[in-house]
Amino acid sequence: MVDALFGHPRLAALYDFLDSDRSDLDTYLAMVEEFDARSVLDIGCGTGVFALLLAERGTTVTGVDPARASVDVARGKPGGERVRWLDGDTGDLPPLQTDLVTMTGNAAQAIADPRAWHETLRGAYGALRPGGRLVFETRDPARRVWEEWAEWTRETTYRVTDIPDVGRVKTWTELTDVSLPLVSFRGTYVFAADGTVLTSESTLRFRERAEIEQDLHAHGFVVEDVRDAPDRPGRELVFVARRGTEEPAPPGTPVQSSGDERP
Repeated sequence: MVDALFGHPRLAALYDFLDSDRSDLDTYLAMVEEFDARSVLDIGCGTGVFALLLAERGTTVTGVDPARASVDVARGKPGGERVRWLDGDTGDLPPLQTDLVTMTGNAAQAIADPRAWHETLRGAYGALRPGGRLVFETRDPARRVWEEWAEWTRETTYRVTDIPDVGRVKTWTELTDVSLPLVSFRGTYVFAADGTVLTSESTLRFRERAEIEQDLHAHGFVVEDVRDAPDRPGRELVFVARRGTEEPAPPGTPVQSSGDERP
């Protein structure tokens, strides 16, 4: 299921204003240059910030996301016509032979269901040309960031943002459950203009490095590197995986994972 923050039209329209610092994307822009990627598939493209940055640089970009409201926001931005936008998941992709597949902004953790995760890896493999790469980040479980989130919940930190054509929006986030490897939280959004209150329930999956490497190998990838995120040192695992020569298991084949297989 799609979180309301991304899937509700009124919340999707707020996203870029509430999360305006996207310096995290510099790492991915650098890797596009490092790997001389002329074509990119951005899985979990959201409101299209990264895809549009690439398109401005002349890269051929396809952005896919199951949250149609977010993709609609992306389509409507200046330069949106330069990107091929798809609302759906990797099982809905047309034939591609792309140089690079990306999942930025911890999008990989939002794919909490193991079946959906495996389908995403299969889809990424199928979208890549031979030798193409998949790059994505995930929070390092060893840092136990949910304990910081619990502290924010106890302090009940509110934020008020003035948004053009919307007015003031009051927001806060509450940690609602920690049942590792799953961590859930709720975002609340109060619109001052009309008093509307909307909430978004989210669940992230904290996968261990060994589990992710095992899953990548099972889907035909060779893990070339696991890097630190320069803007968040010691907090993120950035995976660089190359499409290998060994074919992955066909769709429908059970894939053993070292992680908890609860949906």
